[in-house]
Amino acid sequence: MKYIILIHSKEDVWAPEEHSVALEESIQLCHGLAAKGQYLHASPLQPASTAVQVRVREGKATVTSGPFAETAEFLAGYFLVEVASAEEAVEIAKRIPGATRGTAEIRPLMELTTLPPPGL
Repeated sequence: MKYIILIHSKEDVWAPEEHSVALEESIQLCHGLAAKGQYLHASPLQPASTAVQVRVREGKATVTSGPFAETAEFLAGYFLVEVASAEEAVEIAKRIPGATRGTAEIRPLMELTTLPPPGL
């Protein structure tokens, strides 16, 4: 089953030198997951200030630049994995550096066979 692990954290939680170490550790984790056939994709996200929200109500679109709300944590990145169980996804999340200073949210993906394959 496919799971997405969403990393939420404060944007200033890492000093620059610590962030580069955490990023390298995350990259190594991805390589380890790939060796086991569990890695599908992962990426850190740009700061919330670079985001845009689009909301359509009654046919009218509203576009708002970020950040959007006064919240303690923002979506900082994600890991997309394929594992046999939610417990395996939890074990992976425990190894993600971002979970040490933020929160890892794990959610199973809904598999839709009517979607086009990736890359098309």
